[in-house]
Amino acid sequence: MINMDVFRGFLEAIHHLPEMAQPDHLTDPERVKIAKKVMINKIDRGLALDLEACVSCGYCTEACHFYQSTHDPKYSPSRKLDLLRKVHARETSAFAPVKRLFTPDITIDDLKEWQELVYDSCTECGRCSMICPMGVNTARGVNVMREALFEAGLAPLELQAVAQEQAGRGTVFGVGSNELLAAVKQIEEQGTAIPVDLRQADVMLITSVIDILLYQDAFVGSAKILNHLGVKWSLRTAGFEGANFGLLSGSEDLQKLASKRLIDEALQIGAKIVLVPECGHAYPAMRWDARLDDGEPLPFKVMAVSEYVGQQIEKGNLKLTPGDPSHRVTYHDACKLARHGGVMTEPRSALKALGVDFVDTAPTAEQNWCCGGGAGAFLINRAEGLRHQAWQIKREQVEATGAETVAVSCGSCRLNFMAGAEKDKWPVKIESVVAMVAKQLDESLAKTL
Repeated sequence: MINMDVFRGFLEAIHHLPEMAQPDHLTDPERVKIAKKVMINKIDRGLALDLEACVSCGYCTEACHFYQSTHDPKYSPSRKLDLLRKVHARETSAFAPVKRLFTPDITIDDLKEWQELVYDSCTECGRCSMICPMGVNTARGVNVMREALFEAGLAPLELQAVAQEQAGRGTVFGVGSNELLAAVKQIEEQGTAIPVDLRQADVMLITSVIDILLYQDAFVGSAKILNHLGVKWSLRTAGFEGANFGLLSGSEDLQKLASKRLIDEALQIGAKIVLVPECGHAYPAMRWDARLDDGEPLPFKVMAVSEYVGQQIEKGNLKLTPGDPSHRVTYHDACKLARHGGVMTEPRSALKALGVDFVDTAPTAEQNWCCGGGAGAFLINRAEGLRHQAWQIKREQVEATGAETVAVSCGSCRLNFMAGAEKDKWPVKIESVVAMVAKQLDESLAKTL
C-alpha cells in the first residue's frame, strides 16, 4: 500500500526543484553558439536522412498523445525537429552555402521556444516513428535538441537541478548510500533479506530513488523473487541508482558518469546479469547506451526486472499460487521497454500467471499509448496541465478494458498514473508488475543456494 502523504510530499518537493538549480553565466550569443555547435556535431548521416526525409504528411500527429489531446499544431512531432532541420539546411546539408543565403539563422528566442517542444511536450516515446511512412526517428532528433539546450544552459531548471545533484553528490532527491542502507535495514526487519555489497554475485540488482522513497513494494518484490529463485545476487551501495538524469536532461557526459557507477560495480563482482528496476528510462540508459570505457559492449546482460521475472515464469522456474479469476487486470506498456526495447511478452506472461482475468488494451504492445509522464516530463512543473491532458487518452484506453487494476513496469509511469488518478478521483488501482508477482509466490517451492 502506497502512503499517499509520502506521495504528496514527493510532488511538493518537485515544485521546489527550480530553486536548487545552479545557474550559469552565459550570454545569449554564447548560448546560441553552443547550441548550434552541439547540433552540428550530432548531425551524422542517419540524422541528416531523417531531417530530409520528412514529407510533411502529418501522419505522426495521429500517434502523438500531446497533439491528440490538444489538437495544437505546434505539438506535431515533425515540427519538433524544425529547428534542427534549419541548422542542418544552413550548416551541414549538401546545399548549405546556397540555403544560408535565404534561411535565417537560429536565435535565442528560437531556443527558448523549443524548450517546451522537446522537454514538456515530448516523452521520446517513439510512437510517431512507428506510423511515419518514411521511418523518421523523431525521438533521436529530440534527444539531440535536448543535448543542445542542456549545454546552452536552457534545459528546464527541474532537470538541471537533479542532474547537477546526481553528478556532484551522487545522490538523487537526497537519496544516497546511507538512505539506501536505512531502507534495507527497515525491509530486513520486516522479513526480507537483501544481500548488500557481496564480493561476488551472478546478479546485480539496481533500484531507484522512486522505489526507495515511494514504491518499496516493487523493491521488496524484486528481492523476494530473487531470494525465492535461489540466485546469488547483490545490491551495491556504490552503484545502485538506476535513474539517469544525464539522459533525461540531455547531458551526454552526465549520462555516461551515472552509467559508469553501475558498470564498475557490476564488473567488480563479476555479475552475469544486471537487473534494471521498474524504471522506463533506466532500461535504455543501460541496455542500449552504456558502454565500457573503451567503447566496447558490456560483458554482462542487462534486463528489466519485469522482463527477467516474466522469463523465469515462462521457463517454469517461478511458480505462483492461484489468484482471483474474477479480478480484471490490464497492462500499460512503458514506451522505453516496449517500443524501444521489445519487452512486451514477458510482463504479460507474469500477469497471466497470476490467474487473474487479464485483458489487453487496444491498441496494445508496441502500439500502446504513452502515459505522458516519461523522459523527465513528470518533473517539469509548468507541464503539469499538458501532461494531464495527454494522460486522459491513457485513462480512456484503460477504462475501455473494464479493468479494476492497471499494472505498470515503470516508476515514472506509475507516478503519472497516480497523479492523474489523484486529480480525477479515478478508482482504478495502479500496481507494480513485480510486486503483484511477489505477493503470489508459492513459498513451498522456494529454492536455496
